[in-house]
Amino acid sequence: MKPLLIVDGYNVIGAWTEAERQKWSIDECRDHLLRLLQDYSGYSGEEVVLVFDGYQSDRKIRTEESYGTLTLVYTRHGETADAYIERLVATTPRYRAVRVATSDGLEQSQILSTGATRMTSRELLRELRHLRQRGIEQHRVSSSYVPKKSLASRLPEETLQMLEAMRRGNEPK
Repeated sequence: MKPLLIVDGYNVIGAWTEAERQKWSIDECRDHLLRLLQDYSGYSGEEVVLVFDGYQSDRKIRTEESYGTLTLVYTRHGETADAYIERLVATTPRYRAVRVATSDGLEQSQILSTGATRMTSRELLRELRHLRQRGIEQHRVSSSYVPKKSLASRLPEETLQMLEAMRRGNEPK
């Protein structure tokens, strides 16, 4: 079973200095975070649940959208992301590795008491940045053209002549 990473979305956005520097709107922040976590999930092999608080919204129901190994959750009106996360951690089997990214101190205490591990929002952002940089470097190395020895270059000359004769429809010598 894949390890599970649960992310308190607005907590991470609040700690994200790049978002502040770029002056992204809240919608842009959510979109950027979603894309980063999708990449992260692909690189790390973890299943990711990204939770956004709908406590003060007009949402009548909780919505969950799947993007491969990432699930995006918007809680309903009156339900905090913390409550959703606590419930999810409590209902996850003990043998599954669970990490929760949040900067909420009370939430971190709750999480630790249920057997999950916690990380701060800044730690998650640092991990995302590091993994992204490492992934870019690996992609750069793997995509650079390195000529490989062809099969023909590894065959003896006699065999090459026989194959060429066969290709031309002549009898091999």
